[in-house]
Amino acid sequence: MTINSHRFCVAPMMDGTDRHCRYFHRLLSKHARLYTEMITADAIVHGNQEYLLGFDATEHPVALQLGGSEPDKLREAARIGEDFGYDEINLNVGCPSDRVQSGAFGACLMKEPALVGECVSAMNEAVNIPVTVKCRIGVDDQEPRDSLFSFVDTVHAAGCTIFTVHARKAWLKGLSPKENRTVPPIDYEIVAELKNAHPDLTIIINGEVTSLDQSQTHLARFDGVMLGRTAYSEPYILSGVDQRFFGEVGEPPSRENIVEEMSDYLKRNVGGRIRAHAITRHMIGLYHGAPRARTWRRFLSDNVRDGGDDILDRALAEMRVAQEEYAAQA
Repeated sequence: MTINSHRFCVAPMMDGTDRHCRYFHRLLSKHARLYTEMITADAIVHGNQEYLLGFDATEHPVALQLGGSEPDKLREAARIGEDFGYDEINLNVGCPSDRVQSGAFGACLMKEPALVGECVSAMNEAVNIPVTVKCRIGVDDQEPRDSLFSFVDTVHAAGCTIFTVHARKAWLKGLSPKENRTVPPIDYEIVAELKNAHPDLTIIINGEVTSLDQSQTHLARFDGVMLGRTAYSEPYILSGVDQRFFGEVGEPPSRENIVEEMSDYLKRNVGGRIRAHAITRHMIGLYHGAPRARTWRRFLSDNVRDGGDDILDRALAEMRVAQEEYAAQA
């Protein structure tokens, strides 16, 4: 069957979805579309490209999310990203942090749709892979029905056909980035109106999506759904994605299988500038909801400094003992 690889996506998360996290998530789902953390175009053009952009081939489909507002730099960064093998270039027009505001990009760009159009056009000139946009429904005092629709119309005219919409406003002053994920009210209906007005566009919904059941409900109205923090804090939720949304048959991988695979990955990669914690920190929530999950969390946390390359083997041994004790007491 033809797979819509935007049907289920894992959101780009700063200090979250690095290459180690994405490798881990790919073990849980073969088909979910993964995204890098936001990387500025300036950093890619002038920085250590292998360090910033290198990834494991198993991560496909994987998208590079860029931050920036200068068409020429974004053009070059997109070209470099395509050369590295990414499947998509995504422009961040949703992050409200002070850092992106000081750089005049992220959610600030909701106020400048013409500039976003120029950026998208420049990137499209440089690459043959999709150039997509992740945005809000508006910022500050904008009226979402006006801001979102006019923004999409302008950016679509510049060549973008895939939009991920975080269905709430961003407040650029007075709220922290964390508060901007929860305080402004969610408005799925305005995004549904956008989809109805643009049936030809691919519209992916984002914001307060916390379960696969909720994702299934959204897919009745949208082309795709993007799961954010829940995918990071409760990663085993991703193990049900392929069967639920992509028609895979058979049992999902067990937590033990995932730990064993990640242990092999850790042993191949740890050393030099990469410490075990850089990998294991993404796995803290793997046993969320399972018996004796605290044993897992505590072991990884207590051994954060001197984990060694066998830390996951030892953590798994601890979990087996703890779960056997649990079963005996049940």
